Amino acid sequence: MSRYDDADTTTLQVTDAAGARRLVRCYRRRFPPDAAGSGTLAEHLVAPGDRLDLVSFRYTGDPLGFWRICDANDALDPDDLTGAEAVGTEIVVPFPGVAAP
Repeated sequence: MSRYDDADTTTLQVTDAAGARRLVRCYRRRFPPDAAGSGTLAEHLVAPGDRLDLVSFRYTGDPLGFWRICDANDALDPDDLTGAEAVGTEIVVPFPGVAAP
């Protein structure tokens, strides 16, 4: 499951550099669910070398569910949660299967 599974799509008409028009399909803006309502499974203390897919797998068994951790921590970039600047901070790991409303 992806964070965009239930996202609406739209089609835009754009003009390329050569002046030709074409249709581009894209996702509509996705608003993450309220982080306070996700339910906390665990709080993880970030250590050097942590990767969000491995943190997700450790607690939920799903390495592809890292985006749920991003949503629960109001992060757009997974590296913001486990990068060098994040070492020593706690991140929230939500219950698995908690999806956007």
